Amino acid sequence: MEIDGHKLLNQLKLLIVIGIIILIAQRVGWDRGIIDAIPGMILVIAISIFALFIKSLIPNVPMPAFAWASLAALILSMPFMPTADWFLRYTNEVEFLGTTAPILAFAGISVGDKISVLKRLSWRVLIVAVAVFIGTFFGSAIISHIVLTLQGII
Repeated sequence: MEIDGHKLLNQLKLLIVIGIIILIAQRVGWDRGIIDAIPGMILVIAISIFALFIKSLIPNVPMPAFAWASLAALILSMPFMPTADWFLRYTNEVEFLGTTAPILAFAGISVGDKISVLKRLSWRVLIVAVAVFIGTFFGSAIISHIVLTLQGII
């Protein structure tokens, strides 16, 4: 198990560029201050690079880097953790919806060079997409209904 430092450095550079785009997007879209959000964005980038590092450190564990990042953020923000207050104070300055534009743009770019594969799948992709959308919608609705019922809201 060998860490590719060059690859990790390139990923860090890309994360920094994405972080800058996110800060600009949240300034334009939500009128949030860029300066106030920089510490939170640094934390998000640090967690992301940590997740990529862990993923490259133990490649045999079938867990995506996103899961490692989510786990790290969850642990840092748990109410009983001494890190929770400052972690949430800074990351709450980063508008979540501001992160979606660059992420979706990069997802679109990554799919863009796979057009030949998508053409071979043709109509089957539509059926799978519709099934996923319907399943996600009804799954979310069922969970929401259960939680709201348990809380006595409905």
